[in-house]
Order: sequence, then C-alpha cells, then structure tokens
Amino acid sequence: MPDSKINSILMKLPDETGKGDVMAATSVLQQRANEIRNNSINWQSYLQSQMIGDDDYRFITEFLSSDGSKRDTLLQDQRAQCAKTFLSLLEHISKDQTVQYILTIMDDMLQEDMNRVEIIREYAKKKRENVWSPFLNLLNRPDGFIQNMTSRIIAKLACWSRDPMDGSDLTFYLTWLKDQLQTPANEYVQTTARCLQMMLRNEKYRLVFAGMEGVSVLANILSGRINFQIQYQLAFCLWVMTFSPQLVEQMNKHKIIPILGDILNDSVKDKVTRIILAVFRNMIEKPEDPAMVKENCVAMVQAKVLKQLSILQQHKFDDEDIMADIEFLTEKLQASIQDLSSFDEYSTEIKSGRLEWSPVHKSERFWRENAARLTEKNYELLKMLVHLLETSRDTLVLAVASYDIGEFVRHYPRGKSIIEQLGGKQMVMQLLAHEDPNVRYEALLAVQKLMVHNWFVIIDKIIAFDLMNMYFLFLNRC
Repeated sequence: MPDSKINSILMKLPDETGKGDVMAATSVLQQRANEIRNNSINWQSYLQSQMIGDDDYRFITEFLSSDGSKRDTLLQDQRAQCAKTFLSLLEHISKDQTVQYILTIMDDMLQEDMNRVEIIREYAKKKRENVWSPFLNLLNRPDGFIQNMTSRIIAKLACWSRDPMDGSDLTFYLTWLKDQLQTPANEYVQTTARCLQMMLRNEKYRLVFAGMEGVSVLANILSGRINFQIQYQLAFCLWVMTFSPQLVEQMNKHKIIPILGDILNDSVKDKVTRIILAVFRNMIEKPEDPAMVKENCVAMVQAKVLKQLSILQQHKFDDEDIMADIEFLTEKLQASIQDLSSFDEYSTEIKSGRLEWSPVHKSERFWRENAARLTEKNYELLKMLVHLLETSRDTLVLAVASYDIGEFVRHYPRGKSIIEQLGGKQMVMQLLAHEDPNVRYEALLAVQKLMVHNWFVIIDKIIAFDLMNMYFLFLNRC
C-alpha cells in the first residue's frame, strides 16, 4: 500500500478524544472540564476594566448564548472576529479560572467541527503571526489543567489544519509531550498520551519524535508499572510508528518486542491484546529487509509470543481483527521456527538482553562452529554482551554473559585481545566481587580463560609435550 494511502487512513482514525469516549469521560482533564463548563464568568467586569474590547465582549457573549445551527452561522459570518476574540482573551486575561474556561470552550468549539481549526490558522496567516506562539507559551503556565487543555488544542491544530506544524515549534511541542510522559505522578498522563496518539499518526511528526529518542521513552515507560489504559495508548503510539518501516529498526534497538511480549502475556484487556498483536503484525509485514523480518519473528518466539497465541486461540473474541492477527502471527512464527539455526537463536537472545541457560550456551559444537561469527558487524554481539555485563542487574543474565565471554575467548584465537579491547575483561573481573555466588563462579571461570595467553596454543603444547614423552618412553623400551 502506498505511503500516501497509509497516512490518509491513519489520519482518519477516530481520535477518541470526544466527550462520548469512555476514556475521555473519565480522565482527570475531562472531569475538571465538566466542572469548568458550569462556571459563570463575569465578562461585563472585564469590559468595564478595559481588559477586553467591545467587539470581543459582544462576540464572546453571543457565542456562549448560541448553539447548533445558530453557532455555525455565527462562526461563518464572523470567522476573523472569532479568532481575534479567543486569542485576545488568552493574551490579556491572566486569572487561571478564566483562562481554564476560555480554553475549555475553545476546545469544545474545535471538537464540534474539526474544520474550525482553519479559523485560527487563517487569522494568524492574515496577521502574519505565528499561530503556535500563543498556545506554546501557555504550556509554561504552572496550572496543570491550562497546560493540558492547551496541549489538546495544539494537537488538533497540528493534525487537522492544512498547514502542518514544523521547525522549532514542532520540536518544542513534542519535547513537552515527551517530558510530560516521564513526569512522575502526572495526573494528566492520559491526556498527554492521547495528544501523542494524534500527533504520531502523521508521518512527519512521528519521524521527528523518533529522532528525539521517542521510542526509547515509550519503551522505558512500558517497562514499568502502568495501568492498562496507558499500556494501550502507548502501544497505539508504537503501532502507528510501525507504518514507517525505518522506525522498526529503532524498536528492535530498544527491545520493544520482549517488552510488549511481557504485557501481552499478562494482559486481561482485549483492547491491549488487540493493539499489541497489531504492532507485532506490522513488525513482520512492514520491513522490506527479509533479515529484519526473520529477526523480529525469532524475537517474538523467544518472548514466548507463540505460546501466548496458542492460549489466545482458545478464547472467543468478538473482534475479527484479533482473530485474523492471531492466525497471521501463528503461521509466520511457526514458519520461522522451521528455518531457525542455532546462531539465529543465540543472536536474537543476545539482542533481547534476556539471557538464560538455553542449550546453545553449553554446546561445545555451537562455540566451535560459531565463535568467529561473534566478530561480525564490527563485534556487534560481543559489544552487546559487554554492555549487559556493565548494565544488567539480573544475576542470570550476568552469569550467562560471563560464561559466553569465556567460551568466546576459549574458541577464538584472538578472543582475549578483542575482549580486552571492548572492556569485557574489566567488567568480568568486577563481577568476581558480586554478591551472587553463581555470578562469581561464572566470572571466575571466564577470568581463568582470559588469563591464558592463547587457549589453543596451550592445548597444542600440552599435546606436543605428551607425544614427546611417549616417544622417549618408546625409545627407552627399545
């Protein structure tokens, strides 16, 4: 399917930000918005104090007293005045309660008809003003409601307007969303995630977000303890990102498959299951590189996705898409197993960062045949092993990685110098003081192998020495 058609489909997805949406109705932002709509603002006092002009007073009072077709007519007849009034009120009124109200009714106006974003855009263009500045400035206000209702408006303008957001404005907004996602105990995190869901449906926006380590942020949050709603929303973000094949490689780098695999195994919500299966399907369907497709399939098998699929097949889902994805993934993963070499299995396990005592680690034949392959792609797998030794807190991972370092040194002629060059020797020696006895034991074995100058030379010398002794014994007997 052409990229333009894919983007068109994504942009037409339901926003799930309307007042009828279950999430929206229960989010902190919408609960407070419902309260704020019932507030009564004394616009007359603002007029008398000359904080607003006569034209702004007339428009806002008429706007608030109208609804339905009458409001449509008002907005069609006074498009420029509408934009001027809302922007003027936001500029000249500083009281939090009033700003909250203005933003809420403005967001409602846009939600009623997405084409109304052009009212704001056209006015800014006519005035040669930056349409984003008034709203981006409000993101710096200390009030959380003002920040997040403004964020909703920005997302609507950026996604529904004919002129997309770009440059430093786009970078600022996406950075703000990313920071809000990572803010501890953020009560508006559902709203932040919802805005990101809207933004990432746009190809340009998701490439910029990925360029600022957005995938890493999503991976870190999904790895933590979060509720199912945030799991769904952030998995949705990953799903739309998989429509850009070049971003799938970033997802592999940040171990998205094992992270989502864990969530899938524990999921009790159909919506979470559905979106994760959709991510996995795209990670097989969208990449153009067959090697990447194969790597993703193997990673899913190692994340126990195939086992979970067999369990899901026993369930009865009303959603036909779930069943179709289950069948597709089951077929692809089973096919990948048939063509799986021991090195493929080992490589994928290393890249997942989740080492365990699978058969390949203790296989003498595996190391004899494949030790040299660990030096491929500029020592990619060896660097990953050393990185695990440095960063992992999992005792099983540390023990297996230490063992693998030792086996590589034992089976590859220049293994010792390569491991020293990559900093592996230092990492292994530090583990000699680890609190876990199994880690200490495997680290000790690895150090012993590292201390031998050349394992195979030593073995050859031992064999030569034994043969010489046998020869002299033979001569003596003769």
